Amino acid sequence: MKDYGKLISVKRQSVPTPKSLVDNGMAVFGTFDKEFEQMDLGSLKHPVSKMYPNFLNKLRLTLWEATEVHLDNGVLLAVVCDMGIFGMILNVFFDKKTKKVFSWTNNLPSSKTTIAPNLINGSIAEAYSKDSSIKYINHFEIGKCSLEGQSQSEKSGKIVYKFALERVSLPSIVSIPFGKNKPLYSQKDLFKVTGYLDINGSHFETTDTTTAIIDDHRGYYPYRQHYDWLTTMGKPIIDGKPQYFAFNLTRNQSLNQDEYNENLIWFENKISLLPPVKFEHDTSGNIWKVKDDHDMVNITFEIDDRFKMVVHPLVLRIDYFVTFGEIKGYIRDLNGKKYILDGMIGIGEDKTLRF
Repeated sequence: MKDYGKLISVKRQSVPTPKSLVDNGMAVFGTFDKEFEQMDLGSLKHPVSKMYPNFLNKLRLTLWEATEVHLDNGVLLAVVCDMGIFGMILNVFFDKKTKKVFSWTNNLPSSKTTIAPNLINGSIAEAYSKDSSIKYINHFEIGKCSLEGQSQSEKSGKIVYKFALERVSLPSIVSIPFGKNKPLYSQKDLFKVTGYLDINGSHFETTDTTTAIIDDHRGYYPYRQHYDWLTTMGKPIIDGKPQYFAFNLTRNQSLNQDEYNENLIWFENKISLLPPVKFEHDTSGNIWKVKDDHDMVNITFEIDDRFKMVVHPLVLRIDYFVTFGEIKGYIRDLNGKKYILDGMIGIGEDKTLRF
């Protein structure tokens, strides 16, 4: 049998997490086993370029905390982000029955957006506007988080949600080099969920199969950036019983895809790492193929609907799509065991930005 473990770089193995993500002005890169206490990426020395003054770092720094909640009736994406020059509350809901997307976007000043300094000891990420609010209370040191939010608009109506999340697997914590001192940090975790979601008068309680992934994301992207991302989560039958399961697949601008990526499978209380993957989009953009070079990942993603953010003012360019649809194909763990994914609901992002 093929030894899939040899395909994974030793740098993808988790090491003890240092206290800070920044060491004397320099970013720490690698894969880590628990949350950072300090993540002051604004204190990095010339993460953009040597010609770019450090006091302007905040204008290039992207920060967000996002959650994908997979309910019986649909999938929610709830985001609070700070893009340096503006903040945003974004809620996107995919209705499984109609296969349609509803969305609420609220821009606000960066000064009105709070991103938690870390994910431990009750740290808070939150933002409020006239028509929308969102709040995270983070206790990742004990594997817990709470999330609540609401938003309303003439087009999509009103959404309200409140969830308590409890981690069911090991964390994925990476710091990926996009340049010599240009990091992209991400922590992603798989959770079981209790709570509710109300949308336009319909009330939905969580069930024992409701799952979620939280993505805490901080870093400096290149002036011209692009990434593709695909995930799914749930509680399918594995080895004869329902078990928590999810995967994360990303292709971004890592300087070394083999040594620095965030591709993995989550199982209950354990993870299995994956090699780099490539995304291919058909001409319609409605079918994605996601594969690696070793037959560990072979996925077709058929998109039902998408959230679109397309903005092209002057030199700024945003082409951002959040996609929802059905996954077909398979994925393998490091032992070579194949997991058939047919029928699972996928959530993806296709983002191109000039900023």
